[in-house]
Amino acid sequence: MRYFFAILCLSLVHKFSYAQTDLQKNTKPDSSISTPANIDRLNTIAHTIFLEFPDSAHKIAGNALLLSEKSDYAFGKGRSFLNLGVIYWSQSYYPVSLFYLKSAITNLPASKRLYLSDAYKALGRTYADLKEYNAALNNLDTALYFAGRDVGRLAEVYSERAYVYYNQENYGKAMELARYSLKLDRSIKAEPSIAILYGHLSSIYAHQLAFNAALACADTAYNMSLKIHNRRLRAYVYLDYASINNRLGRFDEAINYAQKAIALSDSIGVIDAETRAYDALVNSFEQKNELKMALLYQRKYNLVKDSLNTQNKLKTIALIQNYYELNSKMKSITLMRANDRVNKAKIKSQYLLIVILVLMLIVLIVMLSATYYFYKQKKVLSSKLQYQHKALLEQKQLIEAQTANLQTVNGLKDKLLAVIGHDLRAPVGNLSNIVEMFETGYLTPEEVHHLMKNINPVVKGAELTLLNLVEWAGSQIRGRNIQSSNVDIFLLGVEMEQTFVHALQLKNIEFVNRAYPGQRVLGDENHLKVILRNLISNAIKFTNNKGSIKLSTDIENSELIISIEDSGKGMTNDEIAKLFSFNTHFSNSGTSGEKGTGIGLLLCKELVELNGGKLKIRSTLGKGSVFYFNMPLAKAYA
Repeated sequence: MRYFFAILCLSLVHKFSYAQTDLQKNTKPDSSISTPANIDRLNTIAHTIFLEFPDSAHKIAGNALLLSEKSDYAFGKGRSFLNLGVIYWSQSYYPVSLFYLKSAITNLPASKRLYLSDAYKALGRTYADLKEYNAALNNLDTALYFAGRDVGRLAEVYSERAYVYYNQENYGKAMELARYSLKLDRSIKAEPSIAILYGHLSSIYAHQLAFNAALACADTAYNMSLKIHNRRLRAYVYLDYASINNRLGRFDEAINYAQKAIALSDSIGVIDAETRAYDALVNSFEQKNELKMALLYQRKYNLVKDSLNTQNKLKTIALIQNYYELNSKMKSITLMRANDRVNKAKIKSQYLLIVILVLMLIVLIVMLSATYYFYKQKKVLSSKLQYQHKALLEQKQLIEAQTANLQTVNGLKDKLLAVIGHDLRAPVGNLSNIVEMFETGYLTPEEVHHLMKNINPVVKGAELTLLNLVEWAGSQIRGRNIQSSNVDIFLLGVEMEQTFVHALQLKNIEFVNRAYPGQRVLGDENHLKVILRNLISNAIKFTNNKGSIKLSTDIENSELIISIEDSGKGMTNDEIAKLFSFNTHFSNSGTSGEKGTGIGLLLCKELVELNGGKLKIRSTLGKGSVFYFNMPLAKAYA
């Protein structure tokens, strides 16, 4: 009976969970794109690009508005309305711009004072373009109030007030405000605004007939437009140059600047500047009494004007369509939110029923969990005892293995000490006899020099034996530390040839370095030197007079194969099998009776494996041997 009840509860929970999920799918906006951060990002992009790409900015701002409506984000709606307002203003659709700017003021929170300042400033500029100058000045006063102490906003508002007075032909007041705005912009190094203000100053000076000052301001605006890459400003500066030169009677210069303005305006799509430039050209040719050229450019002016009117009509239709589509979408969102409230009420009633059923299910689960817990505890205790027993057995086996290994190493140590003592006795004794005979005058310096040459390979062999012993003993005491770097095998081969030059000359052995220069491996340079020193020393030891030793490299699968090949006496397979064993390793005498301990190859094998490689051997009895190992290429680890 209890299991039947549990199944019934689970079925009810499953049913109502699906109902709730379906309602949420129909009502909840996509949070991955409706977040305030994403909406703010879209509004920032729209504000940044609206002067250059107004159509794209319009789509982005409209999308931000819809997302703000979905998530009920008031600040996002305010910024979206503000962006749409300035976009419509930039396209000269002033009535639509007023609607969106006033909507922005309604939706922007009171705490966002700087954005409110931007909205009122845009309203003032729009009223100025509609020639409603009193409304323009009132809105600009409000923009000043909300700007507070923000220098950039204050400068922008004063610049717009200067524009209003310029249109009212109050050039003195316009000049005063433009200069004050310029002062503020200079204090914050707002170069784009400074460049535009110099363009405004040029126009004001030209209307005051102060042509030298007008040209100076135009020059500054032109140079700054190059620096800040403002091609639109540069086109209007060319127009100012053409207008001023027409007034000064420099018609050829005026024609030149007007043609530059046409070319630049056409390349960036500023048709208003292009029509003004054609008008300036017509004026220049009329004053030069070149009526044919004036008539030609008048026709071009009319064509551009007609094209502009047609384009404006098409844009007006598109903008009206966009306006109604946006409002329709916002109404749809409002309706969806109303439906969402109804659905939430249904969900709430279902949620209460689900809570009751879940609580009953929880009680049942707790009872079952308690029973399972006690069963599990018993099983865990049994497993823990078995694990402890197994751990004790493994620890015993480890101790036995370590004991056996210590015994092996200790036996190898005794053997090495005996062999090394025997091998070092001969060279040390020979040196002692030579020194004693030299001191007693039995040997001349020339004879000592000759004997030293002959005994040098023996001493070098003893030195290598001691170095290997120190290296091996150090590794057994403190372990191995790798200091990897990029190592050039060719350069190590050059160093090895210099190290063994006397031993090579003594047996007349040719050493060939065929390692490719620049092929670097990633490994410990000191370890590689020990490996090559031992392998080359062994090759010299087992190579007959007039033989050869070759160091070569080859690339295989992002690894470098390093090989030492000799033309010596070679080895049998049984001898190769004994080389790397602690218990069976051996050492043969060289072709000139050289002795060794056999520890060198064991040390080489250990160092190669420590650096990520593997030491291998190919040998043919009577023909020679090849010792080779792999190392990772440095570039594979870049």
